[in-house]
Amino acid sequence: MIGQLASVLRALAADIVQKANSGHPGMPLGTADIASVLWSDFLLFNPDDPTWINRDRFILSAGHGSSLLYSLLHLFGYEVAMEDLKSFRQWGAGTAGHPEYGHLPGVECTTGPLGQGVAMGVGMALAEKMAAERFNVEGHNIIDHNIYVLAGDGCLMEGVSAEASSLAGHLKLGNLTLLYDSNDITIEGNVNLAFSDDTKKRYESYGWKAYEADGHNIEEIFAVLQEASEYKDAPKIIIFKTHIAFGAPTKHDKASSHGSPLGEAEIQAMKKALGLPENETFYIPEAVKSFCKGKVEEKKQKYLGWLKKFDEWRINYPEKAAQLEKFMKKELPEDLAEKMIADLQCKPEATRVSSGSIIQKAAAEVDFMVGGSADLEPSVKCHIKSETSVLPGSYSGRNLHFGIREHAMGAIMNGIALYGMFVPYGATFLVFSDYMRGAVRLSALMGVQVVYIFTHDSIFLGEDGPTHQPIEHIPSLRLIPGLSVIRPADALETAAAWFYALKRKDGPTALILSRQNLKQLHKDPSIDDLNKASMGGYVMLDGGQNPDAVIMASGSEVSLAVAASELLYKDGVNIRVVSVPSVELFEKQSEDYKKSVVPDNLPVIAVEASNSRDWDRFIKGRGFVIGMTSFGSSAPSEILAEKFGFTPEAIADKIRRYLIEK
Repeated sequence: MIGQLASVLRALAADIVQKANSGHPGMPLGTADIASVLWSDFLLFNPDDPTWINRDRFILSAGHGSSLLYSLLHLFGYEVAMEDLKSFRQWGAGTAGHPEYGHLPGVECTTGPLGQGVAMGVGMALAEKMAAERFNVEGHNIIDHNIYVLAGDGCLMEGVSAEASSLAGHLKLGNLTLLYDSNDITIEGNVNLAFSDDTKKRYESYGWKAYEADGHNIEEIFAVLQEASEYKDAPKIIIFKTHIAFGAPTKHDKASSHGSPLGEAEIQAMKKALGLPENETFYIPEAVKSFCKGKVEEKKQKYLGWLKKFDEWRINYPEKAAQLEKFMKKELPEDLAEKMIADLQCKPEATRVSSGSIIQKAAAEVDFMVGGSADLEPSVKCHIKSETSVLPGSYSGRNLHFGIREHAMGAIMNGIALYGMFVPYGATFLVFSDYMRGAVRLSALMGVQVVYIFTHDSIFLGEDGPTHQPIEHIPSLRLIPGLSVIRPADALETAAAWFYALKRKDGPTALILSRQNLKQLHKDPSIDDLNKASMGGYVMLDGGQNPDAVIMASGSEVSLAVAASELLYKDGVNIRVVSVPSVELFEKQSEDYKKSVVPDNLPVIAVEASNSRDWDRFIKGRGFVIGMTSFGSSAPSEILAEKFGFTPEAIADKIRRYLIEK
């Protein structure tokens, strides 16, 4: 019956793509045998409870093969109707061109950018290990499931999968199985045009257990999955040799089957060879329906057995049960904000240092916070001092060490967040956000709670020079829909940024932090100050009852704006200084509030040490921007400030001349 199920999967996938006249049929046809065995006999899930915490996770890293996943979800009882399959890639349909998290039950993450699913699978596997360490007790293993990732040649060529696989092997994530669809075909043709790795040796060198099998031999697939499932000492890769478009008479092993419909004549010929009605589309025999239903009932029995065990655990270990509920709901203490702003430094301090202190306070109250850096902790200040590190075979700690793997760090954090129990953070220098941009974009697209800590945020990091001095990075991050970008000016605003990031459950937050010391603009911070900062933009300083102009600034430039306003005040020019830690949050406020902060009738000058064209939305032709129009340079920060015009005197002089000329 597994063979017949695989035939039906092939026909369904081909029909789905053909009806849409768009899609990628080759991969679903080539992996139908693997998927049929996995979903029937190994993958544990309950379609009636798709978010069950102990379900196995299945990730389609090769997301272009989405018609395979949608067919599986339909056949195995998820709320994915036949009409959903027939609406593939159409407006408003949950069956998007590539799987999208939140659109359909059973889709564990958004995939499509190749390799991201592999890395997110590593994150989920790590999260499972950390959860098991926290909640399992002898005789009551309520967290003991597996992560399966189906990936193709393209996924394994992308660097993000290499970074993540290396870390997974180091951490000995034996709950992770990578199913490699090795069909030797990419869009341009045979992989030997650009790819000749010995994948088995490569993964063995990462510390993985590697297997090889025929991806079209049902008995062999079952045997290798069984053997891999019993091996728990390291992550596993099963290299399945397959044929793209397997079963299609003339498209078999052809690159043309990768991204184009097969054509009606080809599909009819394939169905005839498979013993299916050749002129009937979206056909599912009753025997296959009954088989899948029976398999689901078997899985539900295991689910009910787990529920019984879970109820016993909850009664016997009420403190752990309460902690699990808190982890699942991401519950924050009511007085968290007060504790985060208590005893803030009054002396000059870099916001990366302020963030490090606030992390200690928050982590003491929020035990589902976990995180680390890309080998930069001494600089980015994100280590939880009271906690241990996650190490190979030891997962009770909260400090993660990603190594020098920014791209994997971002994707792994997405996997941890998607797992559903932890709020992960990851830190690196702002300029290296470029390395992880694909993962940042996906976290925003999926709306998952991830905190990015980006330090060394401007030319003022100094002597390291333009290779490390971010210029375009802040505005480029602001362009990502759904990403909250917050650049605090002092310790109070840093606390407000962290509080916002921990409260926000529907998307990621990027904290943009300084390397250099900044003045503390809030000497005795209060909750009212924190609430003002949380508006995204607020009046920091009013130079008089009737201001002559407004200076808007973020981060380290707010202090410069305040100093410039004091110089102008001596000349009889009244300046309102508006701190804008988050352009996005300020934009979301009411029009009345925004006009109360930045009146329509006043000149507006924006100051930010970046490529600052995105401030034009506030200036509206009645002012100018003091920003960066070139790369930085290697020199001490005070020299750079002078040369690039970021001193109080230079700012005041430009404003003075503008107001005179105006």
